[in-house]
Amino acid sequence: MRALNEIKAPIVQELKDFEPFFKNSLKSDIPLLGTILNFIYRTKGKQLRPMFVFLSAKMHGDSNEMSQLAACSVELLHTATLVHDDVVDESYERRGSFSVYALWRNKLAVLVGDFILAKGLLMTLEKKCYNFLHLISRAVEEMSEGEILQMKKSRKLDIDSEAYFEIIRKKTASLIATSMAIGTASVTNDEELVEKMYHIGQDAGIAFQIKDDIFDYQGKGVIGKPTGNDIKEKKITLPLLYVLKNSDSSERKRILRLIKRKNRDSAAVRELVKLVVEKGGIEYATKKMGDFREKAINALLEFPESEARQSLIGLMEFITTRKK
Repeated sequence: MRALNEIKAPIVQELKDFEPFFKNSLKSDIPLLGTILNFIYRTKGKQLRPMFVFLSAKMHGDSNEMSQLAACSVELLHTATLVHDDVVDESYERRGSFSVYALWRNKLAVLVGDFILAKGLLMTLEKKCYNFLHLISRAVEEMSEGEILQMKKSRKLDIDSEAYFEIIRKKTASLIATSMAIGTASVTNDEELVEKMYHIGQDAGIAFQIKDDIFDYQGKGVIGKPTGNDIKEKKITLPLLYVLKNSDSSERKRILRLIKRKNRDSAAVRELVKLVVEKGGIEYATKKMGDFREKAINALLEFPESEARQSLIGLMEFITTRKK
């Protein structure tokens, strides 16, 4: 696996220029809002999606000011959804720190998420980038539908593989897909090419989410042990789906009872994690993740060789082999 710094090599300047661009977008004259936005900026993640934007732009042309706008609008959308997700999931932690929800509670968190989303949309409107606005709006629609579908399925525990892939395609993959599409749209008006990059990003995004779902059953980063958070939230993901599909009727009912009635019971969570590991759920999910990653990479290989293409391939390998 290539190191992240090596993957970033073709877009070092773009990422350097992006920092003040993004930081400036998270500003407000209202003191409380400014404090919260500054906190969000200081606890930002790896910014993988801007990397997808810049590498996609560079693969098809010369990244420019519009590429910076594209990357910022995507990262603002991603940031807004994380703030909203923590409200929906009642999560007190985000990236090893307190979440906005934990520090300022749900009303402020929802409004801050709305503000960040609006900032991203206004930026594209001010520059009259209507193609960007279309891509971002489609992502908002897809992500909202994915979240609602997941909530519905979690309540009824009637999820199957088809519903699972629809949820992660909409909820997670749509934003990585949008990152690759909008990066391409920043350097070309070729709508067919933009849509092709969208679908490549969709496959990469599905692989990314499967990796996240595997983490729930494996030692993860500094934690070093499975978290079982998906089980606690009654989310049935691919590793557990495989076990359910390959269990007899009585075992399946027992598993569903454990999820439904004892999902906060640490012993029940440990039992389910152990069951998934022993019955091959991790191996199955890992194979499916690899299938989607390879599909995305093979599609990239149809384009001419370039440093940006190699880094995009490296980024897809990174997001499916990362340790946290």
